[in-house]
Amino acid sequence: MLTIRIQREDFDPAKEAEALTHGRTDVGALVTFTGLCRSEAGALCALELEHYPGMAEMELERIAQEARARWPVDGIVVLHRYGKIEPGERIVFVAVSGGHRGEAFHAAEYIMDFLKTSAPFWKREHHVDGSAGGWVEAKDADDTAAERWKRK
Repeated sequence: MLTIRIQREDFDPAKEAEALTHGRTDVGALVTFTGLCRSEAGALCALELEHYPGMAEMELERIAQEARARWPVDGIVVLHRYGKIEPGERIVFVAVSGGHRGEAFHAAEYIMDFLKTSAPFWKREHHVDGSAGGWVEAKDADDTAAERWKRK
């Protein structure tokens, strides 16, 4: 099972995870990651997320298929929101099911690392004082995280 969705509305992580394991007795591991919007010490009232429709879905699917080719996992869900998202709200969800925890952990982390560096999403900060910040720059730490998979 492979599910890729980009949507404006919120999602239910428990419901999405349950879809990967419901009725399955061969699944030994379910790894999930939910990314949330931070307030940045109270300075941020929202993040505005934009994406390149069509291309973003294709890139997320490519990343998920690469993870599936590297590790023997059987279920992957990748959800990403767009629009204005307030602190505490969910932005992204990745779930991976498989026979063993190691493969599921690696696949989920791989997906997140490449989602952060190669999927066409952009973030703009909106501050509590009413000002709109600039578009958030890519972080060197994200590039470093993705680079480690190229060495393996």
